[in-house]
Amino acid sequence: MDDPKEIHKLKMAYAEWSERTANLTAKRPERKKRFQSLSDIPLERVYTPIDGLDRDYLQQLGFPGDYPYTRGVQPTMYRGRLWTMRQYAGFASATESNRRYKYLLDQGQTGLSVAFDLPTQIGYDSDHSLAEGEVGKVGVPIDSLKDMETLFEGIPMDKVSTSMTINAPAAIVLAMYAETAAKQGVSADKLRGTIQNDILKEYTARGTYIFPPAPSMRIITDIFAFCSQHVPSWNTISISGYHIREAGSTAVQEVAFTLANGIAYVEAALEAGLEVDAFAPRLSFFFNAHMDFFEEVAKFRAARRLWARIMKERFGARSPKSLMLRFHTQTAGCTLTAQQPQNNIMRVTLQALSAVLGGTQSLHTNSMDEAFSLPSEGAVQTALRTQQVIAYESGVADTVDPLGGSFFLEHLTDEIERRALAYLDHIDENGGAVSAIEQGFVQKEIQESAYEYQRSVETGNQVVVGLNKFQQDEVPPDDLLRVDPGVREAQIKGLQALKAQRDGTAVKDALVQLKASAQGRDNLMPPIMRAVQSYATLGEICDTLREVFGEYKAASTV
Repeated sequence: MDDPKEIHKLKMAYAEWSERTANLTAKRPERKKRFQSLSDIPLERVYTPIDGLDRDYLQQLGFPGDYPYTRGVQPTMYRGRLWTMRQYAGFASATESNRRYKYLLDQGQTGLSVAFDLPTQIGYDSDHSLAEGEVGKVGVPIDSLKDMETLFEGIPMDKVSTSMTINAPAAIVLAMYAETAAKQGVSADKLRGTIQNDILKEYTARGTYIFPPAPSMRIITDIFAFCSQHVPSWNTISISGYHIREAGSTAVQEVAFTLANGIAYVEAALEAGLEVDAFAPRLSFFFNAHMDFFEEVAKFRAARRLWARIMKERFGARSPKSLMLRFHTQTAGCTLTAQQPQNNIMRVTLQALSAVLGGTQSLHTNSMDEAFSLPSEGAVQTALRTQQVIAYESGVADTVDPLGGSFFLEHLTDEIERRALAYLDHIDENGGAVSAIEQGFVQKEIQESAYEYQRSVETGNQVVVGLNKFQQDEVPPDDLLRVDPGVREAQIKGLQALKAQRDGTAVKDALVQLKASAQGRDNLMPPIMRAVQSYATLGEICDTLREVFGEYKAASTV
């Protein structure tokens, strides 16, 4: 479309069509006065080659597996290997969760994703007073290496990749995982998987933080350095936009705030003396797949292109793997409704399809009953089957970036990138991601977007089927998964038995050594590994670090 005569001809035809259509809509109005995406990007009636006349194909799109990776990080994508189907699971106890993992693997799941309970996520053992009522409720309780050994009993850790959604205690959980593998005879260099390890989004969107930002960033960079030497195939961080989106952000904000956090982690690692190409290839990302189908596909493509440019132009990364934004996707929990829960199957299907068309590396599909409780086994199977039908029956995995070149999709991709870049420029001008969090800027932006979306649902401008339109009387489901309240008592008995059997002197010595390392500048992973090997508990290790680092207290954004 570079012939001036053809361009002029198209513009004239478009003007004539627009005039005819305007006359038609004057008599028969469209459904809305204004059409826009969930990120408030205006949507035109139609898009044509005119909308991409200034687009340099090789610079902005290129080919799959080539910079700037807009069309995918691998040249053959799913034609070579399908995405990893990784259902997020964990509840009640290590024994119960182990049983669920084996069930999912038997059903065709290709990777594990571990959900930890709230006490574990914030560094408390199950016998702590603050753990009451929370043990095993939203994930599996892991108090010590013994629980981790139980969790992966009979699961070949050199054959399965594992993602673990853990942040503040990520170093401890990683140490437990590596030591459990060692007890299976699997060396650390054979381990594949990811720890989330993204503390910055905890301060803005999720809340499972322990330590203040500075020591938290130190622990993260210590993990980067340790894994680059000892666990080379492990993804040391999953920089998460998922929870930012669940807290109410738009798609544009999800990209911007996630990449801003990513920039902060890269800068922290460089300041710690690491070479960018030594750690950047093991950075990974985690995004939400929301309901605005085309916007979500465009979001993934825009994030990939923007990150490649950041790493190349800002940080001087040279390895192609340092430039690739590899990401896991989870369908949007915040879109699930308790009303007409079977509708959630359709929502999840559309969201999962957008992630696949956007080029995800792994995917979790939510279960239809998660608006009520932890997912039941039957609902989990349906969620997994959703991925399998997309993969094996739909045909969408047979060509790379099948929506690439769509006039509309490319416009959305460009616009999301442009708007996200404007946010990044603002954050840079105000001192970076950590400063933006400390000033409350990120939190305020998310809160305002969440408010606007909720207001649009309440006024009916944003239709949610079964919630604010097409409602019906219904009886709540009665086959929900409920965690036995006795789980905590059993967990406490196990803790007591562990403490009676272990070498108390070895535990004390390991914790003393950990405290000394925390007070100095040594990499904290080796002393954490020694503490874990002595069967010190997660709470004991976190308490030792709390003595040195203190605890973070969130400032009010009101």
